[in-house]
Amino acid sequence: MIALGIDPGTRKLGWGVVSRRGNKLTHVGHGIIRLNPKDSLAIRLTHIERDLEQVLSEFRPTVSSVETLFFHKDAQAAAKLGHARGVVLLSLARAGVQVFEYAPAKVKRTIAGGGRADKRQVALMMQSLLALRELPGEDATDALALAVTHLRLGVGSERLLLASEAMKERARAYRSLLGRKRRAATEAAEEP
Repeated sequence: MIALGIDPGTRKLGWGVVSRRGNKLTHVGHGIIRLNPKDSLAIRLTHIERDLEQVLSEFRPTVSSVETLFFHKDAQAAAKLGHARGVVLLSLARAGVQVFEYAPAKVKRTIAGGGRADKRQVALMMQSLLALRELPGEDATDALALAVTHLRLGVGSERLLLASEAMKERARAYRSLLGRKRRAATEAAEEP
């Protein structure tokens, strides 16, 4: 399984790709999409879409993990972040990549053992866990942590989703069977 973690932003958008085979996690790639703050928001959003499409095309992830929107004191900054997340979610959906979302505290708990871990703790854990020679930029580190979080926690979510779909299919088949039996019983009762 190949997971793409994304830390959305309108100035810098971090991405990180991690693969898992069995219990082994392997760093595949990471980077930061740097956006010119002098450009209009609309132009920056188009750059996010274009550059993210290149990442999706190159690494072909099977799942993605995106940081959820958290409470922000600055409403305008939160709205801009929401726009960036929207472009990310749309790009992932268009590429057919399953999307999972995790809160920053959940990622920190999964990676560093505590929801209040600082960015340096998370970065050092990523460096150790993925055998990175040097620390990636902060946004790329967060994205790698998102990918690892999904690979550690999301497997259960995916299995539940598959089990849920299987149960729905069985329920449809059962309802169909009951309907056929009812029709047959009604037809038999109507015959002289």
